[in-house]
Amino acid sequence: MFSKNIKAVLCDIGGVLYVGDAPIDGAVEAVAKIKKHYPIRFITNTTQKTGAQVIQKLQEFGFDICEDEVITALDMTKMFLQKHQSNAQFLLTDNVIHFFDSLKKYPTNYVVVGDAQDNFSYKNLNHAFRRLQQGAQLVAIANNRYFKDSDNELSLDAGCFVSALEYASGQKAQLIGKPSLEFYQLAAASLNAQPNECVMIGDDIESDIEGAQKAGIYSVLVKTGKFRETDLEKGITPNQTFESIHDLIL
Repeated sequence: MFSKNIKAVLCDIGGVLYVGDAPIDGAVEAVAKIKKHYPIRFITNTTQKTGAQVIQKLQEFGFDICEDEVITALDMTKMFLQKHQSNAQFLLTDNVIHFFDSLKKYPTNYVVVGDAQDNFSYKNLNHAFRRLQQGAQLVAIANNRYFKDSDNELSLDAGCFVSALEYASGQKAQLIGKPSLEFYQLAAASLNAQPNECVMIGDDIESDIEGAQKAGIYSVLVKTGKFRETDLEKGITPNQTFESIHDLIL
């Protein structure tokens, strides 16, 4: 399936395993076959669901995936805030803000931005801007440009709003999720592998493919999810390209 130096697999979730409310054709079988040969971590920048919610959805689709195989940018963000003993002002959807309730005992030293959807109101963005003006530090859970939405169209992702706050505040956001180097290094370490012993499967030419390559990870692009043919004109060359994750195992 891969070259003999590959010992572990990293795999994006949304757009690679499923889109909207349906798994991608052959993805369940592909994951099962990959797991027969390699240890795997499913990694995601999604901030609309907690790790537990992600796992539940995947299991409902029929994927054989357990809790310790999933790493989310939300999990990494909580670890970051705990390490710094800080709470934050969060720009997130209502259904995930409770994930950070245990941090309320700490001072609010950060503004944390994920995909807030309808919570990206002028009022909320301006409140975040004012908090930054008062000395809080800007943290981006992810900085993706767009994602494949449940209606099969592309929608604005958190990166657009992170850029707006960067521009207004003059701060450069600290990135927690993909394509940060630390995120990929920690994912590889969780598999007891070096980055150059891992392969990354993803549909995002920047976050998944370029991010993995900068971390020294072999990259596999699948033409599902948010992929567009124009992505191949961005000067980023995947190590391999397949129509879908199912084609990868054929």
